[in-house]
Amino acid sequence: MSEFRFHPLALIRAGLRPLDPFLLLVLAGLLGYGYALMTSASPERLPSLQVHLMVGLATMWLVSLVPPKRLLSLAVPLYLIGVVLLLGVFFFGETSKGAKRWLDIGVARIQPSELMKIAVPLMLAWYFQQREGMIRFGSFIVAIVLLAIPLGLIVIQPDLGTSLLVGAAGLYVIFFAGLSWKLIVPVVMVGAIGIGAIVGFGDMLCQPEVDWQVLREYQKQRVCTLLDPTQDPLGKGFHIIQSTIAIGSGGLWGKGWLDGTQTHLAFIPERHTDFIFSVLAEEFGLVGALALLGGYLLLILRGFLIAAQAPTLASRLLAGAITMIIFTYAFVNMGMVSGILPVVGVPLPFVSYGGTALVTLCVGLGILMSIERSRVAAKE
Repeated sequence: MSEFRFHPLALIRAGLRPLDPFLLLVLAGLLGYGYALMTSASPERLPSLQVHLMVGLATMWLVSLVPPKRLLSLAVPLYLIGVVLLLGVFFFGETSKGAKRWLDIGVARIQPSELMKIAVPLMLAWYFQQREGMIRFGSFIVAIVLLAIPLGLIVIQPDLGTSLLVGAAGLYVIFFAGLSWKLIVPVVMVGAIGIGAIVGFGDMLCQPEVDWQVLREYQKQRVCTLLDPTQDPLGKGFHIIQSTIAIGSGGLWGKGWLDGTQTHLAFIPERHTDFIFSVLAEEFGLVGALALLGGYLLLILRGFLIAAQAPTLASRLLAGAITMIIFTYAFVNMGMVSGILPVVGVPLPFVSYGGTALVTLCVGLGILMSIERSRVAAKE
């Protein structure tokens, strides 16, 4: 009888085989960057951050093992479960800080809107896969309805940040499916005119007696604060003002790790979550910010390459949408902390503290790895 030998390296290689090496390397860099920033911004949260990292990485690995065809078979059940849970939030949800976003299911309190960040693009990719070769104008109308149902339920909670991400994820799938530019350009033009009107007539529109019919009062205040945070420097404008001071004070090379004054004197609000980019810019400067942008660029380029080489329409749509949603996370977060976008509560991907967002993003990377693994297997 031959002697059995345990080879740890062989076991590690077998475990890592489903994972894309390039994505894994970039992810390790981003997570390491985030861990270093958390050590400076909020060291007391490091133990729970370690738990979040283990859960997120384990989830990514498990999802990468599931073939894309099996993932797509879960699209309809996940979508329907998500919509039912969102209806549960609407009727029975718990209200906190003026928003009804949580649902108590007895054993835990969940936020169903997070599920829709994955369920919506998965559902739309499945739908267009069923319509492959028969995609017409009516197909896009159905897709928009499928997107509008959960999106509307999230908007009325209200949760502007999550609704932005869910809406973007769905629209990316619809765009990649071949939505005509003739329909996109008019919407973009209307949006540009609306933004221009708000900027041009901000002083008048931001008066207390003016009611913005489509937005709640606190959402109106966020936009008005963006236009001129100095109107209330110790109140609503405090976050943006302190964040931009921290970013500007970092200069080219930064003040040094653990030496950020705005960070350690607690001037930066939510410095471990939404405003962690301010900590990065203060301590590592422009060079550190560019290094982070380089990491995101590599991640996005790899995601688009996986999407371009994916063997099926659904895989291409799903990979493209997931890649773009990572870009949206990063763009919106850095935009809001630097004062060019309203503060909407979107974390910096793989860097901000937060278990739910990290797991959701890791699921997205797991799907990308699953798509790539299936392509390589089919080629072999």
